[in-house]
Formats: sequence, C-alpha cells, structure tokens
Amino acid sequence: MKKYLLSLTFAIAVASASLAQRTPQASPGATIIQSVGITDFTVKYSRPGIKGRAVFADKSPIAPIGQLWRTGANQPTIFESSTDFTFGDKKVPAGKYSLFSIPEKAKWTVILNKNLTASTDVYKETEDIARIEVTPVSGESSESFQISFSDITDSTSLMNIAWGTVKVPVKLSMATQELTITSLDKAVQDKPEDVATLQSAAGYFLSKNIDLRKALSLADKAIGLKEGWSNLWIKAQILDKMGKTAEALPIAQKALTVGAAAPDGAYDFYKTQIAKGIADMQAKVPVKEVVGKGKKKKK
Repeated sequence: MKKYLLSLTFAIAVASASLAQRTPQASPGATIIQSVGITDFTVKYSRPGIKGRAVFADKSPIAPIGQLWRTGANQPTIFESSTDFTFGDKKVPAGKYSLFSIPEKAKWTVILNKNLTASTDVYKETEDIARIEVTPVSGESSESFQISFSDITDSTSLMNIAWGTVKVPVKLSMATQELTITSLDKAVQDKPEDVATLQSAAGYFLSKNIDLRKALSLADKAIGLKEGWSNLWIKAQILDKMGKTAEALPIAQKALTVGAAAPDGAYDFYKTQIAKGIADMQAKVPVKEVVGKGKKKKK
C-alpha cells in the first residue's frame, strides 16, 4: 500500500511538472498550410501583438523601418514549399527557408534565406536564396501580426505579410501544369495496369484540352482493363473534343446505360451531366442523307 501511494505521488508530481512547463506566450506560435495547384506551402511563425507600440516606424522597438526583421517573433519564421516555385520574380527550389524582411515605407525587401536557424544577429546575405522588392498596401488594421494566403488559382497565390494597417503581398507562382503532367506520367509508369491512375491521367488531359491523342490512349487502356461508366464517359468526351462526335455519341450512351445498370454515388452525381452531354452531341451529329425513291445508288 505504501509503495502504491509513493508511485501515485510520483505520478502526480510528474504530471504537475509537465503541466507547469507550458505557459502563455507573448507571441503565440502559428502554422498555416496552403495548397496551390499541387504545391503545398507551409509557414511556421510567431504572432506578436502591437500592444500600443509603433510598428514599421523610425526608432520602433519592433519591426523598425530600414532594418532587418525576422518577420515574426521568437524563433525564425520558416517558409516551406513542396515543389519548385517562383518567389516574386526569383525561381526557388522546393525546400525550407527562413523568412526575413526589411520594412520601408515605399518598398519592402522580402528575403528567403537558406539558414533555418538564422536571426537578425546571425544572418548572411550570401545565404539568401531569393531577395525581392514588394510594394506595401494599406489593409485592415490588425493587432496581431499575420501571414496569410489569398487570390489562389491553380498556379498562383499571394502570401500576405500583414500587421497594423500595412499589408505586403508577395507573389508566388509555379508551373502547375508541367508539374502535374510529370507526376501523372510517373504514376502511369509506376502503375501501368491501375485503372484509376489511367482514368485520372486521361481526365486531366481532357480537362486541360491538351494531348488528346495521349488521353484517348489512356482511356482505351483503362476500358480494356475494366470497362465502367466513368472511363466510357471520359473517352466519349475526348472523342467529342477531337471533333469525332459521331464516334463519341454511342460511347456516351453506353456510359449512361452501364452506369444505370450498376449505379454508385459518383454516377448518381454525373448522370445528369452525361445525359446533357448526349443531347449536345446529338445536336452536333449531322442527319444522314436518305436516298429518295426513284433514285438509284451509285455502284
């Protein structure tokens, strides 16, 4: 019993010590993850508050004008990209970098540095991977420092550095289509008999209206392995885009029939689209000429 009480007392003491190790931070940590196309951007940083102080001003105790700033607080702000990308107008390889800036009233210098443990005291410009100038704009007043993403497309985004009434929009871009094609080609090479992979690749080429012959070949291979309403519908759309609507129409009709015979959640969602596609194809297919009475066919 005594041994049990000692063990319980020790466990409580350890638990209490663990709880006591965490206290509120003046500049709480934050992590933001944003997907742009097939690229994932991650920013890990701390969020200081203004607390009545001047920011981005002469002789400011935090983020003073004209001086190197760690663009956050506490530990270095870390910016990571899962693919190669363009930072402003500078091409940057995929990887992790520390984020610095030099605030100015008319222009900011925004920096990606290869040293992940760099600080304003331990920083070398020779280790910069990218250094760009960005024009700040006026934004909504924010008490807490914030990094966010906006204006997102398949291949572009803005990374916004904002504090007080100042916002600095940094342009990010990447070659999403080229990256996607490379990824799909590798997936098909690795799994040449996987129906889902073949359909996915064919569907992407179809959606971008590129390399339709390759898309058709991929769809045909998927159908040969396991025919289904989805790969039949993909093939029909590819043929239609290639101007072969007369060939596409019966395949689209078959897709509707196959799906209706064994419906699933996806088919229930797409069946209206397929039916509309069939109607559109029927409107484009010319009516066959009928040989009139009294007219002889040419031999």
